[in-house]
Amino acid sequence: MKETEVAIMDTAQHTPHGANAEAIVATDLTKCFGEGETKMTAVDRVRLVAHFGEMLFIVGPSGSGKTTLLSMISGILRPNKGTVTVKGADIWHLSKDQLADFRLNTIGFVFQDYHLFPRLTTAENVAIPLILKQRDWNESIGEAKKMLEIVGLRGRSEILPVKLSGGEQQRVAIARAIVSQPEILILDEPTASLDGDTGKMIIAFVKEKVLNASRCILIVTHDARINEYADRIIHMEDGRITGLDKGTE
Repeated sequence: MKETEVAIMDTAQHTPHGANAEAIVATDLTKCFGEGETKMTAVDRVRLVAHFGEMLFIVGPSGSGKTTLLSMISGILRPNKGTVTVKGADIWHLSKDQLADFRLNTIGFVFQDYHLFPRLTTAENVAIPLILKQRDWNESIGEAKKMLEIVGLRGRSEILPVKLSGGEQQRVAIARAIVSQPEILILDEPTASLDGDTGKMIIAFVKEKVLNASRCILIVTHDARINEYADRIIHMEDGRITGLDKGTE
């Protein structure tokens, strides 16, 4: 194990919140695309630990493997090698149905390209995780509207996504990810389409209102303006972890 990887595994034992329970453990995680001469290693033997009670940023240049890493951790993309343990369970040994339940009940994911349903209103998009959990329709829509207000979209609950700006669509995606209060929240470039003030408002909300001792938040970002909210910052390049900052405490 490289010195950098040892440091990342060790310092994760002491989060600023004092919540030492392991949320995510990735061991020798590897993902390749292509075959033969075109084969490319997107993530190369990554090892990291994320704990409940912390907000962990993953930063690096485009193509460094950040999004691929998050996709494997969240149960979306199967690794070629290595393991991902979430709350003590190896998620890639779960059955198809168990993995679907894991993604629904444990993970909240904000995709960089939003993944909104074009024929549903913003409130209906946000309410999807609650409806999938068989919550009452009216109750789910009510909770969705509250989330839309929190991310600055009051009065936009009945609008279709096509009528929203890119920044507004990103805020809808964030509201959908947090509406069911998942234990692990993963955000892929959550402020990419937002102005500085709005981006900081959303990340501040996530840090202050969503993060707690029973929740872990992972964020991939190029936005240095929000680094102040990170408990730790992991740096990636060419598919490998190259450094660690403790963030601003």
